[in-house]
Amino acid sequence: MNLNLKSKAQHSYDAIVIGSGISGGWAAKELCEKGLKTLVLERGRMVQHVTDYPTAMLNPWDFPHHLRDPLAQKAKNPIVNRCYAFDEATEKFFVKDDEHPYVQEIPFDWIRGYQVGGKSLIWARQTQRWSDFEFEGPARDGFAVDWPIRYKDIAPWYSYVEKFVGISGNRDGIDSLPDGEFLPAWELNCVEKSMQKKIKARYTDRHVIIGRCAHLTQPNEVHLAQGRGQCQARHLCYRGCPYGGYFSSNSSTLPWAEQTGNLTIRPDSVVSEIIYDESKGRASGVKVIDAHTKEETEYFAKIIFVNAAALNSNLILLNSKSSRFPNGLGNDHGLLGKYVAFHNYRGNIVASIEGFEDGYYYGRRPTSVFMPAFRNLRESQNLGFQRGYMVAFSAARSGWEQGLGQRGFGAEFKDNLSNPGGWRVFMQMQGETIPKETNHVRLSKDQRDEWGVPLLVTSVEYDENDFKMRDDFLVQGSEMLETAGCRTINAYDTGQAPGLDIHEMGGVRMGRSPETSLLNEWNQLHKVKNVFVTDGACMTSVGNQNPSITFMALTARAVDRAFAELKRGYL
Repeated sequence: MNLNLKSKAQHSYDAIVIGSGISGGWAAKELCEKGLKTLVLERGRMVQHVTDYPTAMLNPWDFPHHLRDPLAQKAKNPIVNRCYAFDEATEKFFVKDDEHPYVQEIPFDWIRGYQVGGKSLIWARQTQRWSDFEFEGPARDGFAVDWPIRYKDIAPWYSYVEKFVGISGNRDGIDSLPDGEFLPAWELNCVEKSMQKKIKARYTDRHVIIGRCAHLTQPNEVHLAQGRGQCQARHLCYRGCPYGGYFSSNSSTLPWAEQTGNLTIRPDSVVSEIIYDESKGRASGVKVIDAHTKEETEYFAKIIFVNAAALNSNLILLNSKSSRFPNGLGNDHGLLGKYVAFHNYRGNIVASIEGFEDGYYYGRRPTSVFMPAFRNLRESQNLGFQRGYMVAFSAARSGWEQGLGQRGFGAEFKDNLSNPGGWRVFMQMQGETIPKETNHVRLSKDQRDEWGVPLLVTSVEYDENDFKMRDDFLVQGSEMLETAGCRTINAYDTGQAPGLDIHEMGGVRMGRSPETSLLNEWNQLHKVKNVFVTDGACMTSVGNQNPSITFMALTARAVDRAFAELKRGYL
């Protein structure tokens, strides 16, 4: 056997991180700060903070189609065109439909961002902690498996990441939505304050609060040290923020890791599988295919963090086959890829509200009003469906958009367009779906992508529980809007497919037993202790809060554990 030992040494690191998005960036930061030489592998292109945001400062009229996508573009990309953040200014940060196909056994809109920074450049930036209402939910209500952790285990790590990220919000004192380390909050506008007061007067269990979001309303020293500045309330975030006003891997964790001198980023690197060393009973490295040349290279490390985003992390692990694990890495029981869940956004309501013509607002606030879960919270699941939902809403005045399509010209026409119209209210649900074994992803047996990796098959759908939850929201939301003084209330089902929520989770779930889960309480594979999964794939259940701050906290916690075990010689 002729081993190229010099080549192996050149390709060896202390740690490898697969993926550079929200959780991958945090893994890189923590590993590098602890002195570990760390390789970050990203399947997409390099994106440098500021310099690679070419549309960030452009006006609508600076674009050939004034931010609208041409019909040919829409026809070619029906899936990604459904995403709320996809337009002419942001399309470069999204995977087009033909760039990495997948097999939809059941309709599923898989929204992806392949570049350094991943979807941290295009996320909605909403950050709510979980409470024990979520961590204890499966055990209490009898679904999925019991979480191996509770709120007390992750609370210090929430605080740790919040201080670095910069989260705006109020300390609201709600036990089902724990307070965090907050910068000054954004304000409700006059209509929202009126609605808050009227809803509070009628309901004792429904709290109207401003959304907590990863925006620097008042930067602290640690944020300025990252090179970030105050949010300018432009709400052009999905183009990349040259001010660093919102948190992304590009503006925050990756530069912080780089300044340690321990970081190596390799873009255009498609990870096909994790290499398992049969003799040592551990993972030894990863196989990487160059996105352009298709050349295969192996990289080696003592610790591997899988942060490719939920479904791609499932894909990599499923494709990591060996004599020991013929069905995927750590997959002795066939659970890998199963119990995928997501958030239910099917319910929307729009309404009008009279009055308040003398009131307006300044800038484009980057968050909305939130109402934490109030259904099936403390009582048994006695409403005809399991679990519950958050509510998000906002009030705004129609302005220039009311003139779109109208004919006219001259000063009077422009003056009419500049006068704000009446107030409108938009409300939506964000509901918890129950993980089910039938909701799964798997590898195609006969179709491969251009890098030779099997295509992912998605088989994820709604069930009766989701529809009953949607119907409950449409009734309760309409009632609350009427209570708040709204009129012309129109409640409807969006009809959207799973995936468009962009909160897919699970498939590599945490749990207490190796017989019923893939990961332990430290996000380690039960059967391969030097592999950690800390992105959405690790989630046992999905709660109803936005998940990203939980991914970050779990990642920092897992790195701390990995480093401690490495020092003790356990890894």
